Amino acid sequence: MREPRLGDDIDDFCVRCKRVMNHSIVSVVNGEAAKVRCRTCHSDHDFRHEQAPPPKVDPRKAALFNEVLKKVNPEAAAVPVDPVEIEAAVVDGIPGLDEAETAEPIPEPIPQPVVAATKTKSKPKGRARKG
Repeated sequence: MREPRLGDDIDDFCVRCKRVMNHSIVSVVNGEAAKVRCRTCHSDHDFRHEQAPPPKVDPRKAALFNEVLKKVNPEAAAVPVDPVEIEAAVVDGIPGLDEAETAEPIPEPIPQPVVAATKTKSKPKGRARKG
């Protein structure tokens, strides 16, 4: 395969579009694309070899969530911090919860009073004229 040149079309993961899109090569380093420009949204970014960035998981939030779960149901297993395990937990359901606990009735919404709309006078634009 030939060496990539400036302006060549290449597929890459666009960080702005959040999908693999068509890109143009903006810079080449050591015979490999270094920076690319999305041909859809025109954003420049490093060449990612069509790989999406890993999902961001805040370990502090996960620790706080585990602490709350321990208070609610001490027998329940801790929620995983690994992103792959989190996706599996969402698909399989959170361990330790019974179906009876999740089938809580949804309360009826409280009706709000209907208020008639009134038209307000708009102020004249510009400076006031004298006389």
